[in-house]
Amino acid sequence: MLEWLENTQASAWIRNDLWGWPLALTFHAFGTALVISFILIIGLRLFGFFNLIPYTSLKRLFPVIWAALVVQILSGFVLWITKPTQYVADGGFVLKFLLVVVGAILTLFFYRTIMREAASWEARGGVSSRGVAFVAATLFVWCSVVIASRLIAHLGSI
Repeated sequence: MLEWLENTQASAWIRNDLWGWPLALTFHAFGTALVISFILIIGLRLFGFFNLIPYTSLKRLFPVIWAALVVQILSGFVLWITKPTQYVADGGFVLKFLLVVVGAILTLFFYRTIMREAASWEARGGVSSRGVAFVAATLFVWCSVVIASRLIAHLGSI
């Protein structure tokens, strides 16, 4: 099945066309950058920076995060179909894939925590330890995704 996928016309176009791979990679990089930068903005606010931003307004950033995550996943799939047999055997890729799954799950729980607790943080003037733990874990995982991505790009399958 992986070999069939690798030999489809779409895969060949992405691999061989002048614009296929660069275009897919650009979308993938932008999706990743948006997810991480918006999580970082929210994280910095929960860590006590940007005090002028109300905790309750942070939930407005999540639609961008979800859209960017969809772009990241779809463009990642487009890149993956160019060499699925190689990527399945690449430990760095498998690690990155698992980190993206964990990051998406943590982001969902992080979103739910903000939706539930932001008003009480606003009233109390501080973030709960649960909120700080979620933002720290989420930031760590998404930063690890970037590191794993760079390792795949620079080291390949070793």
